Amino acid sequence: MRAARRVRRAPRPPPPRRRAPARRAVRHPCTNDTTVGRGELPEPSRVPCIDLTGRNALVTGASRRTGIGYAITRRLLDAGASVFIHGWTPHDAAQRWGADPGGTEAIAAELGVPCLEADFADAEAPERVVAAAAEALGALDILVVNHARSGHGRLDELTAADVDAFLHENVRASLLLVREFAARHDDSREGGRVVLMTSGQHLAPMAREVAYAVSKGALQQATLTLAEELADRRITVNTVNPGPTDTGWGLADQDSARTMPFGRWGEPEDAARLIVWICSDDARWITGQTIDSEGGFRRWS
Repeated sequence: MRAARRVRRAPRPPPPRRRAPARRAVRHPCTNDTTVGRGELPEPSRVPCIDLTGRNALVTGASRRTGIGYAITRRLLDAGASVFIHGWTPHDAAQRWGADPGGTEAIAAELGVPCLEADFADAEAPERVVAAAAEALGALDILVVNHARSGHGRLDELTAADVDAFLHENVRASLLLVREFAARHDDSREGGRVVLMTSGQHLAPMAREVAYAVSKGALQQATLTLAEELADRRITVNTVNPGPTDTGWGLADQDSARTMPFGRWGEPEDAARLIVWICSDDARWITGQTIDSEGGFRRWS
């Protein structure tokens, strides 16, 4: 009986080599630069950055290092914007916190930005400030109206001069700043932004601050109208309420445990982060809004 013959099978061919994924262009979400290569940059949605390179900004009320205006200016600079700051050192000197040494000019020199001191009690001052900013930087893209006249007082202590001062500096000056900014705005440029500042008067009473509350309420109410008027020119207008913020006038000495659920008062950086984001392209679809950034402030605790 013959032995069974072993059948030699041909070796299997090696599996086909998988082709490497094609190299692709990856656009950096901040700089808009394109780098060829797969996986060389993180996905855009995972890169929390703001790029304002090429944008020119005017920030009013930036004369104190502990203030919101100073924090806004630093964040705008960090995002790549060019910034012009305004301040009025005599106003700071008259407050209990006092003026910073050297005033606005010293802060501008420290930050490396141009500046102008101007008293917004003067009806001509807004035009001078915007003109100086445009001369120093070129076409303006961003206006942050951060300055404010603050003060306390009971209704029976209120004078006509007090009311005029709040309305002139907080309302008239702010509207004239927006007017001058809009008049000079180059509508062919992207990123037109106006940011106003209000307080919490639309959420609850502000005891012993009636003139201040009225002036800040006027800006909050103006937001929708300004936004509608400037929308066709691709300029957004929004207002920020920063909530109780420690800007050096003694708030840190008060207990925040009952009213602030995160265990601290607001800091200038909290408002600055929001405002710079509003100035970014990510916020291009937001206009006519009042945004409350209060850290869950519990008024009735």
